[in-house]
Amino acid sequence: MPASALSDLRRSLGGTSFIEKGEGEPILLIHGVGLNAEAWAPQIAAFSATHRVIAMDMVGHGESLPLAEAATLDDYVAQARRLLDDLGITAANVVGHSMGGLVAMGLAIAHPQRVKRLAVLNSVHERSPEARAAVEARAAAIAPGLGFESTLDRWFDKDEQALRDRVAAWLTTVDLSAYRAAYRVFATSDRAFSGALSGILCPALFAAAEGDPNSTPAMAEAMAAAAPRGRSAIVAGARHMMPLTHWQETNALLQALLAERLSGFDNRELRTAFGSFMTGVTIVTTAGVDGQPRGFTANSFTSVSLEPPLLLICVGESAASMEVFRQAKGFAVNILSEAQKDTSVLFASKRADKFDMARWRPGPFGNPLIESSAAWFDCARYQVIDAGDHIILMGHVEAFSYSDANPLGYARGHYITLGLEQAAVNAASSSSRTVVGAILESDSKLVLLPDPARPNGLSLPEVGRSGPSGSASQLHDFLAREGLDATLGFLFAVFENGATREQCIYYRGEALLHARGRTVLADFEDIPWDRLPDEATRSMLRRYAAERKIGRFKVYSGDHRQGTVKAVD
Repeated sequence: MPASALSDLRRSLGGTSFIEKGEGEPILLIHGVGLNAEAWAPQIAAFSATHRVIAMDMVGHGESLPLAEAATLDDYVAQARRLLDDLGITAANVVGHSMGGLVAMGLAIAHPQRVKRLAVLNSVHERSPEARAAVEARAAAIAPGLGFESTLDRWFDKDEQALRDRVAAWLTTVDLSAYRAAYRVFATSDRAFSGALSGILCPALFAAAEGDPNSTPAMAEAMAAAAPRGRSAIVAGARHMMPLTHWQETNALLQALLAERLSGFDNRELRTAFGSFMTGVTIVTTAGVDGQPRGFTANSFTSVSLEPPLLLICVGESAASMEVFRQAKGFAVNILSEAQKDTSVLFASKRADKFDMARWRPGPFGNPLIESSAAWFDCARYQVIDAGDHIILMGHVEAFSYSDANPLGYARGHYITLGLEQAAVNAASSSSRTVVGAILESDSKLVLLPDPARPNGLSLPEVGRSGPSGSASQLHDFLAREGLDATLGFLFAVFENGATREQCIYYRGEALLHARGRTVLADFEDIPWDRLPDEATRSMLRRYAAERKIGRFKVYSGDHRQGTVKAVD
């Protein structure tokens, strides 16, 4: 990219000059001592097609205002943070070259929430005593009329004359006091992060040039080893100015870094862990600027404050209605009752006719309220906060109402109906022995186990049939011992077995077989009825098989002869 084209892209905010090009996820580029934002020309050209690229001039370099000569590394870090603030950027991918690498690391350690991914190119870390003495001597020798030939000899090969001349022009025109201040910081800050790189928790690349005698490959490897998600890369045949001289290799390394996931966790596993926290279910609604109602199902709802009355919800940045909610003057939170599971499913879909299918009315502040909700809050927009892959939308409660209806719950990927779960609580707290079991499917077959009390007998996986009463935790342990990786979902039946005087609680779920072991898999069309323990079990499984065919399960509560059936799906 020609220098003239870069100059046309220059802007200035708060005393910092920078080049900005492109749209998308931000990348902040920080150059080294004596250079300026134009040193990133190959990276600006490559990444501005997909990202918002900002290449800054360090203080005293390019067109940025200078600092006092007594400036510290913290002052350069503060400049980068202020530029992100001035540009309204919550977090960016940060790339630093040479001293810019020290600034980038300082930003990642002091303000980890501001750095998504980190790239440190040709930087320094824990110099040897000899190398430290040499660089400090060069810093002390900086004076008017200083030549840069020895510097350029270290930075370039002989066949890189055109690039050498361009960099020489930058070095010879930089303000001398600013150069002296930056070089002193660069010379004395190689130990600034000793023992602190463990605080860099984001994906981090530490790259060096094979032929760089001062910012060595060993330094890059040591930094990568100290950062939890760090990795090193060595560019063959390159020297200190590899972002300019070996830009293809450098850009390939940066592209790989930008493709890394921000979390080191498996997203599905993390979602499952989050799902262990039982929540209520809400529908969040608003009226767009066009007056049309918009809404979605959410369980990311939290009360925040009573004075002032505040609450918050989270909206995914990938949600189709995210910008509508960001711009709206307010929103409503409708806490669903246990009878509104179908409404929850409706608003979790992408259907365009959600509000045609649901009963609702405008609230006092103008936002749609879902009829029959357990409670609702009509809110004015109070604050919008960017947070990772969501926005946090904070609302000031303008009006609210509630009823005595049981709220709909959600945990581990399933809806929970409190009224029905109470039957299990009552059964478990009775004086009778409690049997806790599961109707499990594996590969669409029923999971059965040999019944040790009856020759050739089979039973459902269960605990508490003999000895002390069973519990859900004991059932989980029992299933694990049997080699069953089971996920228990809805309650299916709660009843008293009149023949045995046992309280029986059965869940339904899915199972993966780590090892077949004692497990018997039965087709639902060919269940061995005569091998099951009693009529109560047979009756329960007949109902399960029938409801399974139509895909609509219900919960039975009563005794082994009669009771009530309540829908949950």
